[in-house]
Amino acid sequence: MKISNPVIKTQQNHVTIRSFTDEPIPEKILDEILSASRRSPTSSNLQAYSIIVVKNPVVKKELAVLAGNQKHVETCPVFVAFCADLHRLSKVCDMHEVSMNNNLETFIIATIDASLVGMSAQTAAESYGLGAVMIGAMRNHPQEVAELLKLPAGVFVTYGMCLGWPVEEDIPPQKPRLPEQLVIHQECYDQTDPVPQIRLHNIELAKHYAGLGKNLDTAAWSGVIARNLKRPLRPELKRTLEDMGFNLS
Repeated sequence: MKISNPVIKTQQNHVTIRSFTDEPIPEKILDEILSASRRSPTSSNLQAYSIIVVKNPVVKKELAVLAGNQKHVETCPVFVAFCADLHRLSKVCDMHEVSMNNNLETFIIATIDASLVGMSAQTAAESYGLGAVMIGAMRNHPQEVAELLKLPAGVFVTYGMCLGWPVEEDIPPQKPRLPEQLVIHQECYDQTDPVPQIRLHNIELAKHYAGLGKNLDTAAWSGVIARNLKRPLRPELKRTLEDMGFNLS
């Protein structure tokens, strides 16, 4: 039986886009993308997220600097910030004269809600032929980003997303993913030694980078990951988020 599914096709064709044309995104398309994304699953119907659409070139330029001078943040037609949002829920509790139980679980709920909405938005955008890249570096300076976007206490940008029409000649080839056997488990976690499969993936990824003119060693995946994880990632993030109104205990 032949099965054709446009959603699956869109997902299978995903590549990260960092070069965008100057063509604007029609408001109707952007509205439909964001409206569709809001139908994403949300824990207990809390809807603990907010979406901030940024088109102002001055603001995008400042966000680009805060994200480590990622030029595509500045040059994309539309930058979208997906926020974990407990501020609105605190107002709901105020309405009913109860104290909000703000703890690690509510933080996780809000972060997952924002992540699901953003992923839905990216798939919807790509279904129109738009390109996108997610910007986790919004967490490099979360307080400064919050001040720039005028976020109240209890809201932070989990990540951003650049949206725009791709420059066709700059669309990259798809990057290989880890072998399916390593990430899809049947019935229970398969604890077979993953190292042989990881070594094969290193070789495959090294060939991919070689095709792009990049000379990396054969540990093209595991070597990079190990170097990144041998040090704490964003060690000040917990303290900063607590200062911004999140209880992570």
